[in-house]
Amino acid sequence: MSEARPFVDYYAILRVHPECDHRTLEIAYRNLAKIYHPDHPETADIDMFNAVIEAYRALKDHGKRLAYDTLYSSNTGFAFSADDDILAEERTALSDADVHAEVLLYLYKRRRERAQEPGVGQYELQRMLGCTTEAFDFHAWYLKAKGLIETTDAGSLAITIAGVDHVISTSRTVAQEKLRITQFAGNAGPRAWPHAAAA
Repeated sequence: MSEARPFVDYYAILRVHPECDHRTLEIAYRNLAKIYHPDHPETADIDMFNAVIEAYRALKDHGKRLAYDTLYSSNTGFAFSADDDILAEERTALSDADVHAEVLLYLYKRRRERAQEPGVGQYELQRMLGCTTEAFDFHAWYLKAKGLIETTDAGSLAITIAGVDHVISTSRTVAQEKLRITQFAGNAGPRAWPHAAAA
């Protein structure tokens, strides 16, 4: 964005919080671009469509986004938090971990329900995640390289034995954590119920 131009609030255009992660940014961009696209006569708005594209291009690159955030702060007074020392890259990594877990769970359910046809098309998975092709390619590459998913003979994606083990192991860990939290809460002493509720 040129300094000669008036300030443009890209976060407002994309309807996201200034500290949102990259995945949220992608989803907002895809949804709004779909709404304002000229192919949708009911909601088409070429000016908004172009504004959404410009906003996403300015924010999708980490370096450009950092430079824009400085400009954003000086124009709006918004103070970006340290977010407990979690940097933008780390927020993106945490978001990616959530995506990987979501893909594996989806493919796990598919294999459980349709063992003879465990594969899911890449387009279906990408649409479910609401991410760009580039982001999806990264997720698919990572999960394949880890041996958690594979490409079937039909060209679709399916979970592997290692992937199933990973989902089960993760589910056990989450269940144990919930149990510990419940037990901790139970040790806090008897709960005082209102007399009206006890009656």
